[in-house]
Amino acid sequence: MKKTPIIALDFASKDEVMRFLHQFDEPLFVKVGMELFYQTGPELIQAIKALGHDIFLDLKLHDIPNTVSKAMEGLAQLNVDLVNVHAAGGRIMMERAIEGLRKHNPDIKIIAVTQLTSTTEAQLHEEQNIQTSMEEAVLNYAKLAQSSGLDGVVCSPLEATMIREQCGEAFLKVTPGIRPQNSDANDQKRVTTPEEAKVLGATHIVVGRPITQSENPVESYHQIKESWLN
Repeated sequence: MKKTPIIALDFASKDEVMRFLHQFDEPLFVKVGMELFYQTGPELIQAIKALGHDIFLDLKLHDIPNTVSKAMEGLAQLNVDLVNVHAAGGRIMMERAIEGLRKHNPDIKIIAVTQLTSTTEAQLHEEQNIQTSMEEAVLNYAKLAQSSGLDGVVCSPLEATMIREQCGEAFLKVTPGIRPQNSDANDQKRVTTPEEAKVLGATHIVVGRPITQSENPVESYHQIKESWLN
């Protein structure tokens, strides 16, 4: 997979996505999430792929094992580059997700969401009734994902170091919650800059609004790319 920043396509329509992408003259790595996929469907994936871009299809599957396995069989045929599930679904669900994915495509990477970067420790304790620290909860899910055969996890950059130490360099640490210096955190709670994420051990960063809502998206992308890769 490309190491370039993953651009979260936080748009509501195919037309908006195409207008945004046509500003760039280079292959990108983009994220299509629920908001966009549920309104546009597989047609958008095909259109983005036709432009030569890599795709992280971020649908966070979380259901009974058989349902997730069958859903992954369908997603595998879209030939995206990265998909994900919720680690909270458990070992059997994750193993069945891989099984469904591999029936049609052996090359797609699959990762698991640990805890959303919008989740605070208070919410972890009071709403999810998980009484460990955020770090312990995330690491538990990361180890479970790795032992289930997944390629990595989605986590905050703040947790990337301990996951690297426990799960190794090659285990993917895909980190949303990335904000350039002095930009608005919006609804993200556990955030860092691209430079900090690199030092902490992230293997990939996901950036949305600082690029997509910028007055000059191409310039903003290259600034973030330079700070991440250099």
